[in-house]
Amino acid sequence: MTDNIPFPAEWRIEDARQIADTVVGTVYEVTRAGGELDIVKILKPRALEDSLRGADFLAWRDGVGCIRLIGRSGNILLMEHAGTATLRDRLVAQGDRDTTRIAAEVLMEYHRQSDTPPPTSLLPLSGYFASLFKKAEADRRDGIASPFFEAAAMAEELIANQQDIKPLHGDLHHENIMFGPRGWLIIDPAGLIGDAALDVANMFSNPLDRFDLTRNEERIGSMAGVFAETLRRDVRTILRYAFAYGCLSAAWHYEDGNAEDRDDELAVAAAIRNVLRQA
Repeated sequence: MTDNIPFPAEWRIEDARQIADTVVGTVYEVTRAGGELDIVKILKPRALEDSLRGADFLAWRDGVGCIRLIGRSGNILLMEHAGTATLRDRLVAQGDRDTTRIAAEVLMEYHRQSDTPPPTSLLPLSGYFASLFKKAEADRRDGIASPFFEAAAMAEELIANQQDIKPLHGDLHHENIMFGPRGWLIIDPAGLIGDAALDVANMFSNPLDRFDLTRNEERIGSMAGVFAETLRRDVRTILRYAFAYGCLSAAWHYEDGNAEDRDDELAVAAAIRNVLRQA
């Protein structure tokens, strides 16, 4: 049913079924005239700016390695249906090494060079790490030698010496990589621009509830090796971005008052830091 849902008439949506409702938006699986099965997301104010940057990224990529943005109207997005299987499902069935390989292949596909200039709306890494810098400065004023302070210094150095700068997904993880009729595709990009090595950093913290993986130093080292080879970068650079990102994510949870998730992210960051010391 589509009663009381403000779908644009020109999208010719005949039926809609809500499949998710998050802080970012409400998601519907829709059937359009002709039988096409697509996705509509009605964006919420809290993450509207980030989501619209992501929409700009999808429009720019135009289906290369990611779902297609079919239409947009204000805060409503019409998108290609990516399928129902996630990379997390593949992890359960085939294991972590296989999913890391798939993530690396997907990364290289949507990182492919484009003849079209990237959107001007994409967020640079200096802005993306703002919450980490803010938390580190607060800890410095309070005389706290926290991991946020160390991570902020590392992030500043990484940002000042970026390589292979390009548009980034910015939130790559096991549930944002999906399998459907066109194979493995990404969904829900954050829409960043910066060093390609940042784009794999969130993979180390995921799946979020698999502490046996995310805090496993052997897994961290193996994953860093795969991504370093894929991106043709130094393993230490991959690990440094992963550590900085883990602390950034913890800073976001600190701002939200979510102590449990903050501490989980800091535990992952600590494990990455141990691997980095030995790399």
